[in-house]
Amino acid sequence: MFKIDKNIHTALFTAICILTLTGLVSSPIALLAGFAFTAFLGNPYQGFTKQYSQKLLKISIIGLGFGINLYDAIEIGKSGIVLTVLSIFSTLLIGFILSKIFKLEKATAYLVACGTAICGGSAIAAISPVIKAKEDQTSMALAVVFLLNALALLIFPVLGRFLDMSQETFGLWSAIAIHDTSSVVGASATFGEKALQIATTVKLTRALWIIPISLMSAFLFSDGKSKISIPYFIFGFIAAILLNSFIELPSALTYGVTAISKSMLTLALFFIGANLSIRSLKNVGGKVLLKAVLLWIFISVSSLIFILN
Repeated sequence: MFKIDKNIHTALFTAICILTLTGLVSSPIALLAGFAFTAFLGNPYQGFTKQYSQKLLKISIIGLGFGINLYDAIEIGKSGIVLTVLSIFSTLLIGFILSKIFKLEKATAYLVACGTAICGGSAIAAISPVIKAKEDQTSMALAVVFLLNALALLIFPVLGRFLDMSQETFGLWSAIAIHDTSSVVGASATFGEKALQIATTVKLTRALWIIPISLMSAFLFSDGKSKISIPYFIFGFIAAILLNSFIELPSALTYGVTAISKSMLTLALFFIGANLSIRSLKNVGGKVLLKAVLLWIFISVSSLIFILN
Protein backbone atom coordinates (compact mmCIF):
# COMPACT_ATOMS: atom_id res chain seq x y z
CA MET A 1 0.00 0.00 0.00
CA PHE A 2 1.34 3.45 -0.95
CA LYS A 3 1.39 6.34 1.49
CA ILE A 4 0.50 9.77 0.08
CA ASP A 5 -0.34 13.14 1.53
CA LYS A 6 -3.75 13.19 3.23
CA ASN A 7 -4.96 16.17 1.14
CA ILE A 8 -3.96 14.46 -2.10
CA HIS A 9 -5.66 11.27 -0.92
CA THR A 10 -8.89 13.17 -0.20
CA ALA A 11 -8.69 15.03 -3.52
CA LEU A 12 -8.26 11.75 -5.47
CA PHE A 13 -11.16 10.11 -3.63
CA THR A 14 -13.40 13.14 -4.28
CA ALA A 15 -12.39 13.31 -7.95
CA ILE A 16 -13.29 9.64 -8.52
CA CYS A 17 -16.63 10.15 -6.76
CA ILE A 18 -17.44 13.07 -9.06
CA LEU A 19 -16.30 11.10 -12.12
CA THR A 20 -18.67 8.22 -11.29
CA LEU A 21 -21.58 10.68 -11.22
CA THR A 22 -20.88 11.98 -14.75
CA GLY A 23 -21.99 8.78 -16.51
CA LEU A 24 -18.54 8.37 -18.07
CA VAL A 25 -17.68 5.41 -15.81
CA SER A 26 -19.41 2.04 -16.21
CA SER A 27 -20.65 0.01 -13.26
CA PRO A 28 -17.91 -2.67 -13.42
CA ILE A 29 -15.17 -0.04 -13.66
CA ALA A 30 -16.60 1.84 -10.66
CA LEU A 31 -16.56 -1.33 -8.53
CA LEU A 32 -12.99 -2.21 -9.57
CA ALA A 33 -11.86 1.39 -9.05
CA GLY A 34 -13.13 1.25 -5.47
CA PHE A 35 -11.32 -2.00 -4.78
CA ALA A 36 -8.08 -0.76 -6.42
CA PHE A 37 -8.23 2.53 -4.49
CA THR A 38 -8.44 0.69 -1.16
CA ALA A 39 -5.82 -1.90 -2.16
CA PHE A 40 -3.19 0.67 -3.21
CA LEU A 41 -4.01 3.77 -1.16
CA GLY A 42 -6.17 2.53 1.71
CA ASN A 43 -9.65 3.63 2.72
CA PRO A 44 -9.70 5.83 5.84
CA TYR A 45 -13.33 6.69 5.01
CA GLN A 46 -14.61 3.14 5.54
CA GLY A 47 -17.33 4.21 7.99
CA PHE A 48 -18.57 6.74 5.43
CA THR A 49 -18.39 4.44 2.38
CA LYS A 50 -20.04 1.54 4.22
CA GLN A 51 -22.93 3.70 5.44
CA TYR A 52 -23.55 5.62 2.22
CA SER A 53 -23.06 2.70 -0.19
CA GLN A 54 -26.21 1.15 1.23
CA LYS A 55 -28.12 4.44 1.38
CA LEU A 56 -27.22 5.35 -2.20
CA LEU A 57 -28.07 1.85 -3.40
CA LYS A 58 -31.54 1.96 -1.82
CA ILE A 59 -32.29 5.49 -3.06
CA SER A 60 -31.10 4.71 -6.60
CA ILE A 61 -33.23 1.56 -6.79
CA ILE A 62 -36.31 3.53 -5.69
CA GLY A 63 -35.50 6.12 -8.38
CA LEU A 64 -35.23 3.41 -11.04
CA GLY A 65 -38.86 2.55 -10.28
CA PHE A 66 -39.89 5.77 -12.05
CA GLY A 67 -38.72 4.20 -15.31
CA ILE A 68 -40.95 1.12 -15.00
CA ASN A 69 -44.64 0.70 -15.81
CA LEU A 70 -46.81 -1.42 -13.47
CA TYR A 71 -48.33 -3.56 -16.23
CA ASP A 72 -44.87 -4.35 -17.60
CA ALA A 73 -43.71 -5.16 -14.06
CA ILE A 74 -46.60 -7.62 -13.55
CA GLU A 75 -45.76 -9.41 -16.80
CA ILE A 76 -42.09 -9.56 -15.84
CA GLY A 77 -42.93 -10.80 -12.35
CA LYS A 78 -45.14 -13.58 -13.72
CA SER A 79 -42.41 -14.80 -16.05
CA GLY A 80 -39.87 -14.97 -13.23
CA ILE A 81 -41.92 -16.31 -10.30
CA VAL A 82 -41.56 -20.05 -10.99
CA LEU A 83 -37.84 -19.74 -11.69
CA THR A 84 -37.39 -17.60 -8.56
CA VAL A 85 -39.02 -20.16 -6.24
CA LEU A 86 -37.24 -23.15 -7.81
CA SER A 87 -33.83 -21.46 -7.80
CA ILE A 88 -34.07 -20.25 -4.18
CA PHE A 89 -34.99 -23.59 -2.64
CA SER A 90 -32.77 -25.71 -4.89
CA THR A 91 -29.78 -23.44 -4.09
CA LEU A 92 -30.44 -23.71 -0.35
CA LEU A 93 -30.69 -27.50 -0.66
CA ILE A 94 -27.46 -27.80 -2.69
CA GLY A 95 -25.81 -25.42 -0.20
CA PHE A 96 -26.82 -27.70 2.69
CA ILE A 97 -25.44 -30.77 0.90
CA LEU A 98 -22.11 -29.04 0.08
CA SER A 99 -21.79 -27.87 3.69
CA LYS A 100 -22.06 -31.47 4.86
CA ILE A 101 -19.60 -32.72 2.23
CA PHE A 102 -16.99 -30.04 3.06
CA LYS A 103 -17.77 -30.14 6.83
CA LEU A 104 -18.16 -26.37 7.00
CA GLU A 105 -19.06 -24.31 10.05
CA LYS A 106 -22.87 -24.06 10.04
CA ALA A 107 -23.54 -20.29 10.29
CA THR A 108 -21.00 -19.17 7.64
CA ALA A 109 -22.09 -21.90 5.23
CA TYR A 110 -25.75 -21.01 5.70
CA LEU A 111 -25.11 -17.28 5.13
CA VAL A 112 -23.23 -18.00 1.89
CA ALA A 113 -26.11 -20.19 0.68
CA CYS A 114 -28.72 -17.54 1.55
CA GLY A 115 -26.64 -14.81 -0.10
CA THR A 116 -26.39 -16.88 -3.28
CA ALA A 117 -30.05 -17.93 -3.25
CA ILE A 118 -31.69 -14.56 -2.57
CA CYS A 119 -29.84 -11.27 -2.88
CA GLY A 120 -26.25 -11.36 -1.72
CA GLY A 121 -25.12 -8.93 0.96
CA SER A 122 -28.66 -7.77 1.76
CA ALA A 123 -29.75 -11.31 2.59
CA ILE A 124 -26.61 -11.95 4.63
CA ALA A 125 -27.06 -8.70 6.58
CA ALA A 126 -30.74 -9.48 7.24
CA ILE A 127 -30.27 -13.12 8.24
CA SER A 128 -27.06 -12.74 10.31
CA PRO A 129 -28.80 -11.35 13.43
CA VAL A 130 -31.62 -13.88 13.06
CA ILE A 131 -29.21 -16.84 13.33
CA LYS A 132 -26.94 -14.96 15.79
CA ALA A 133 -23.90 -15.18 13.49
CA LYS A 134 -20.59 -13.86 14.83
CA GLU A 135 -18.97 -10.84 13.20
CA ASP A 136 -16.18 -12.88 11.57
CA GLN A 137 -18.75 -15.34 10.16
CA THR A 138 -20.76 -12.50 8.64
CA SER A 139 -17.62 -10.77 7.29
CA MET A 140 -16.39 -13.97 5.65
CA ALA A 141 -19.74 -14.57 3.91
CA LEU A 142 -19.90 -10.94 2.75
CA ALA A 143 -16.32 -11.05 1.42
CA VAL A 144 -17.09 -14.15 -0.68
CA VAL A 145 -20.28 -12.62 -2.08
CA PHE A 146 -18.63 -9.28 -2.89
CA LEU A 147 -15.80 -11.07 -4.71
CA LEU A 148 -18.20 -13.10 -6.86
CA ASN A 149 -20.33 -9.99 -7.45
CA ALA A 150 -17.31 -8.17 -8.83
CA LEU A 151 -16.61 -11.07 -11.19
CA ALA A 152 -20.27 -11.24 -12.25
CA LEU A 153 -20.32 -7.56 -13.10
CA LEU A 154 -17.46 -8.15 -15.54
CA ILE A 155 -18.31 -11.62 -16.85
CA PHE A 156 -22.10 -11.64 -17.32
CA PRO A 157 -22.44 -8.89 -19.97
CA VAL A 158 -19.63 -10.54 -21.96
CA LEU A 159 -21.31 -13.97 -21.69
CA GLY A 160 -24.68 -12.46 -22.60
CA ARG A 161 -23.29 -10.98 -25.82
CA PHE A 162 -21.27 -14.13 -26.60
CA LEU A 163 -24.45 -16.25 -26.28
CA ASP A 164 -26.38 -13.64 -28.30
CA MET A 165 -29.01 -13.23 -25.56
CA SER A 166 -31.99 -10.96 -25.97
CA GLN A 167 -32.51 -8.08 -23.53
CA GLU A 168 -35.36 -10.03 -21.89
CA THR A 169 -33.36 -13.25 -21.48
CA PHE A 170 -30.30 -11.50 -20.08
CA GLY A 171 -32.36 -9.40 -17.66
CA LEU A 172 -34.09 -12.48 -16.22
CA TRP A 173 -30.87 -14.53 -16.08
CA SER A 174 -28.82 -11.83 -14.34
CA ALA A 175 -31.60 -11.27 -11.76
CA ILE A 176 -31.51 -14.97 -10.85
CA ALA A 177 -27.81 -15.77 -11.14
CA ILE A 178 -26.04 -12.66 -9.76
CA HIS A 179 -26.01 -12.27 -5.99
CA ASP A 180 -26.35 -8.59 -5.05
CA THR A 181 -28.97 -6.18 -6.36
CA SER A 182 -26.23 -3.62 -7.06
CA SER A 183 -24.35 -5.98 -9.39
CA VAL A 184 -27.58 -7.16 -11.05
CA VAL A 185 -28.50 -3.56 -11.84
CA GLY A 186 -24.94 -2.72 -12.90
CA ALA A 187 -24.57 -5.71 -15.24
CA SER A 188 -28.03 -5.32 -16.80
CA ALA A 189 -27.57 -1.56 -17.25
CA THR A 190 -24.41 -2.34 -19.22
CA PHE A 191 -26.41 -4.75 -21.40
CA GLY A 192 -29.37 -2.50 -22.19
CA GLU A 193 -32.40 -0.53 -20.99
CA LYS A 194 -34.95 -3.36 -21.31
CA ALA A 195 -32.59 -5.78 -19.56
CA LEU A 196 -32.25 -3.25 -16.73
CA GLN A 197 -36.03 -2.98 -16.25
CA ILE A 198 -36.55 -6.74 -16.20
CA ALA A 199 -33.55 -7.47 -13.98
CA THR A 200 -34.45 -4.79 -11.42
CA THR A 201 -38.07 -5.92 -11.14
CA VAL A 202 -37.31 -9.65 -10.88
CA LYS A 203 -34.44 -9.11 -8.44
CA LEU A 204 -36.46 -6.94 -6.09
CA THR A 205 -39.35 -9.42 -6.21
CA ARG A 206 -36.75 -12.06 -5.32
CA ALA A 207 -35.43 -9.90 -2.47
CA LEU A 208 -38.85 -10.04 -0.78
CA TRP A 209 -38.04 -13.67 -0.05
CA ILE A 210 -35.73 -12.36 2.69
CA ILE A 211 -38.81 -12.18 4.92
CA PRO A 212 -40.01 -15.84 4.71
CA ILE A 213 -36.43 -17.16 4.60
CA SER A 214 -35.62 -15.13 7.74
CA LEU A 215 -38.63 -16.70 9.47
CA MET A 216 -37.47 -20.14 8.37
CA SER A 217 -33.92 -19.34 9.56
CA ALA A 218 -35.19 -18.23 12.98
CA PHE A 219 -36.92 -21.60 13.29
CA LEU A 220 -33.86 -23.59 12.10
CA PHE A 221 -31.34 -21.81 14.30
CA SER A 222 -33.78 -20.79 16.81
CA ASP A 223 -34.52 -19.28 20.10
CA GLY A 224 -37.51 -17.47 18.59
CA LYS A 225 -36.42 -14.06 19.92
CA SER A 226 -34.34 -12.64 17.05
CA LYS A 227 -35.70 -9.74 15.02
CA ILE A 228 -36.14 -9.90 11.25
CA SER A 229 -34.68 -7.08 9.15
CA ILE A 230 -37.23 -6.18 6.43
CA PRO A 231 -35.89 -4.45 3.26
CA TYR A 232 -38.37 -1.55 3.34
CA PHE A 233 -36.77 0.22 0.34
CA ILE A 234 -38.42 -2.39 -1.88
CA PHE A 235 -41.79 -0.85 -1.00
CA GLY A 236 -40.40 2.53 -2.11
CA PHE A 237 -39.49 0.95 -5.45
CA ILE A 238 -43.07 -0.38 -5.76
CA ALA A 239 -44.49 3.05 -4.85
CA ALA A 240 -42.37 4.69 -7.59
CA ILE A 241 -43.71 2.20 -10.16
CA LEU A 242 -47.30 2.95 -9.06
CA LEU A 243 -46.76 6.72 -9.32
CA ASN A 244 -45.24 6.34 -12.77
CA SER A 245 -48.12 4.09 -13.91
CA PHE A 246 -51.19 5.94 -12.59
CA ILE A 247 -50.12 9.60 -12.53
CA GLU A 248 -49.12 11.46 -15.69
CA LEU A 249 -45.69 12.64 -14.64
CA PRO A 250 -43.69 14.83 -17.05
CA SER A 251 -41.36 12.66 -19.13
CA ALA A 252 -38.51 15.07 -18.37
CA LEU A 253 -39.03 14.37 -14.65
CA THR A 254 -39.12 10.57 -14.93
CA TYR A 255 -36.17 10.55 -17.33
CA GLY A 256 -34.21 12.89 -15.05
CA VAL A 257 -34.90 10.84 -11.90
CA THR A 258 -33.93 7.62 -13.69
CA ALA A 259 -30.71 9.14 -15.05
CA ILE A 260 -29.72 10.52 -11.64
CA SER A 261 -30.51 7.16 -10.04
CA LYS A 262 -28.16 5.37 -12.46
CA SER A 263 -25.37 7.82 -11.60
CA MET A 264 -25.99 7.32 -7.88
CA LEU A 265 -25.84 3.55 -8.40
CA THR A 266 -22.41 3.89 -10.04
CA LEU A 267 -21.17 5.91 -7.06
CA ALA A 268 -22.62 3.29 -4.69
CA LEU A 269 -20.68 0.59 -6.55
CA PHE A 270 -17.45 2.59 -6.13
CA PHE A 271 -18.14 2.76 -2.38
CA ILE A 272 -18.91 -0.98 -2.26
CA GLY A 273 -15.62 -1.74 -4.00
CA ALA A 274 -13.77 0.54 -1.58
CA ASN A 275 -15.18 -1.47 1.34
CA LEU A 276 -13.67 -4.72 0.05
CA SER A 277 -10.09 -5.19 1.24
CA ILE A 278 -7.43 -7.75 0.32
CA ARG A 279 -7.24 -8.66 4.00
CA SER A 280 -10.93 -9.62 4.13
CA LEU A 281 -10.45 -11.83 1.05
CA LYS A 282 -7.44 -13.55 2.63
CA ASN A 283 -9.55 -14.47 5.65
CA VAL A 284 -11.94 -16.49 3.50
CA GLY A 285 -11.30 -20.23 3.86
CA GLY A 286 -10.65 -22.28 0.74
CA LYS A 287 -13.59 -24.62 1.37
CA VAL A 288 -15.98 -21.71 1.94
CA LEU A 289 -14.86 -20.09 -1.31
CA LEU A 290 -15.13 -23.41 -3.18
CA LYS A 291 -18.66 -23.92 -1.87
CA ALA A 292 -19.64 -20.38 -2.91
CA VAL A 293 -18.22 -20.85 -6.42
CA LEU A 294 -19.94 -24.23 -6.88
CA LEU A 295 -23.26 -22.78 -5.71
CA TRP A 296 -22.82 -19.84 -8.09
CA ILE A 297 -22.07 -22.17 -11.01
CA PHE A 298 -25.11 -24.27 -10.10
CA ILE A 299 -27.56 -21.35 -10.00
CA SER A 300 -26.05 -19.72 -13.11
CA VAL A 301 -26.08 -22.83 -15.31
CA SER A 302 -29.40 -24.30 -14.10
CA SER A 303 -31.26 -20.97 -14.42
CA LEU A 304 -29.82 -20.37 -17.90
CA ILE A 305 -30.92 -23.83 -19.07
CA PHE A 306 -34.39 -23.21 -17.58
CA ILE A 307 -34.72 -19.81 -19.29
CA LEU A 308 -33.45 -20.94 -22.69
CA ASN A 309 -35.80 -23.94 -22.72
